[in-house]
Amino acid sequence: MNTGDAVIREERETRPKTDLLTPGRRRVVIEQMTPQVDCGRFPIKRTAGETVVVEADVFADGHDMLSAVLLYRREDADGWMETDMAQLANDRWRGAFTVPEAGRYAYTVRAWVDPFKTWARDLGRRVEAGQEVSVDLQIGADLVQAAAERAASAADPADADETQDPRVSRDAGSDAAALRAAATRIRQGGPDGIAQARSPHLAALMHRYAERGHASTHRPDLWVVVDRERARFGAWYELFPRSCAPEPGRYGTLRDCAARLSYIASMGFDVVYLPPIHPIGRVHRKGRNNNPAGGSEDPGSPWGIGAEEGGHKAIHPALGTLDDFRQLVSSTREHGMEIALDLAYQCAPDHPYVREHPEWFRRRPDGRVQYAENPPKKYEDIYPFDFETERWQELWRELKSVVDFWVEQGVRIFRVDNPHTKPFAFWEWLIAEVKREHPDVLFLSEAFTRPKVMYRLAKLGFTQSYTYFAWRNTKWELTQYLTEITRPPISDFFRPNLWPNTPDILTEYLQTGGRPAFAARLVLAATLGASYGIYGPAFELCERMPREPGSEEYLDSEKYEVRHWDLERPDSLRPLITLVNRIRREHPALQSDRNLLFHPTDNEYLIAYSKHTDDLSSVVLVVVNLDPHHTQFGWVDVQLEPLSLDAQEPYQVHDLLGDARYLWHGSRNYVELRPDALPAHVFLVRRRVRRERDFEYYL
Repeated sequence: MNTGDAVIREERETRPKTDLLTPGRRRVVIEQMTPQVDCGRFPIKRTAGETVVVEADVFADGHDMLSAVLLYRREDADGWMETDMAQLANDRWRGAFTVPEAGRYAYTVRAWVDPFKTWARDLGRRVEAGQEVSVDLQIGADLVQAAAERAASAADPADADETQDPRVSRDAGSDAAALRAAATRIRQGGPDGIAQARSPHLAALMHRYAERGHASTHRPDLWVVVDRERARFGAWYELFPRSCAPEPGRYGTLRDCAARLSYIASMGFDVVYLPPIHPIGRVHRKGRNNNPAGGSEDPGSPWGIGAEEGGHKAIHPALGTLDDFRQLVSSTREHGMEIALDLAYQCAPDHPYVREHPEWFRRRPDGRVQYAENPPKKYEDIYPFDFETERWQELWRELKSVVDFWVEQGVRIFRVDNPHTKPFAFWEWLIAEVKREHPDVLFLSEAFTRPKVMYRLAKLGFTQSYTYFAWRNTKWELTQYLTEITRPPISDFFRPNLWPNTPDILTEYLQTGGRPAFAARLVLAATLGASYGIYGPAFELCERMPREPGSEEYLDSEKYEVRHWDLERPDSLRPLITLVNRIRREHPALQSDRNLLFHPTDNEYLIAYSKHTDDLSSVVLVVVNLDPHHTQFGWVDVQLEPLSLDAQEPYQVHDLLGDARYLWHGSRNYVELRPDALPAHVFLVRRRVRRERDFEYYL
């Protein structure tokens, strides 16, 4: 046997086999259904109140007319709801449904060859051609009579199809009578019968009671995880409670942190994010500026979790008590904000887990527990868990109990430290288990790692994700990156949270750009992203001194020592932050990552982009000077059509930062931005709607 024969035989053996028991009369093909993630392996993401727009290729052999519906249901619902799909071009169909509240929803597409629609189309052609149609009317009358029988059957709720529109059982009795009458009139023929056959009302009834016995349904069902609004829109503020004391030289407490809430709320933030508040290990405790030889007076890094006083379910004694924490959670809500707690699955050497569960940690050849490393960096104050331990199930359950404990204390948001260093399967299980019991819980992934790893974490359940935004500084970098993460298919599962700084990240741009750089990055983060955050008070006070040249670590980092901040400094960015957050709250265009559109400029230091709501009732255009040292000017080429702007009509742009108003004409308009004044324009775009005498009105 030659090689060719072997190949042919192999192809025959692997060729799909036709099962004759499969209904052969299902002629409709449904494919290329969107949105979906990895062929339905993972759910898409939406927030409560949003609309899920679904498209699919729907076609069949021959020239028969088709009908298609979009089916959807909440996970715990007994039956499907449905809505009609509209045919677009080239066999593409579209439908939509709204997800009203947090939870999981399934959706799919069902389609069938529609004999009545086909018959009605052909009847119309024959009538217009002047042909004899008496026989055709008899055929149509039979189709209508069959639909009347289906309606009569549907009038009994016990016989109703679970996928039928809810209107069916409510109106089925009267619909059956109307269909019988229509069948009689059509059978009688003549102009009256033809008019009845082509009646829009009859077409609607026939669609409602269409014969779906040979319908095709897309499999598998697809899923959407729906989160509350904070998953889509919010401003985060990170601070260390131990640095909240009003006077220098004292270790701050949770009560001091509660006293700081008015300051944070006044700037318009939604989420107060706290680094770990647990006891800090003493063994190998780090000193100031990450000195490996910390002294007894050094407070240590909050991420070195666990000591004699307890572990992940305990509070550092110097911060206060569990009652103090509960009061902080309550006070935060009273200020219109909520607490996000750091979730760092790692242990200090003297964490109780190390003593009570040595099997959860990896050992070195000399018998010592393996500490965390990222060569050449060493983290002797941190022991990572061994997720390959034979006791992995016990470990998983215990780690979930940590989340459960803090949920019981009122926490509904967790910022997860380095999730990319733990197994994907663990996170998929933990997040699904937590959200099954508490669908309002949100998880922010802090994974500054390879894109595919970041995306995988988002697919398997993380609500939001940190991004590379901090290191994207040029117009090209920002345009390319933000376009990628705010467009499908990435945007169907990945929700960015943009941070210009963190306790670990002080970029060169901020180090060298001074106050204008901080102002520019604030506007970029807050307007490019519906969710953004800052690490304060370091950000509003423009803290920009690195530990050493070439480092992104802060000098005298708060991670290793208690700091005291002068919040009343006159050079604080607090007024600008307050204004930007107010603009975000007042203008819905900035509350979503949809519809981000970049507009060309003739100056590489000027970046221009807009956001708008689907109905264009809110349109915001932003122009930012990316050069923190020099005035930049140039021409912005506004894309008029997506913003529904008429090239022949003037439109007003109202700068919400400086309160100036300009009348722009056409696409090309001039801008000039001084970084030492305000490095950005945030324009509210108003279209002219009417003119009365000497006055023009803009909306």
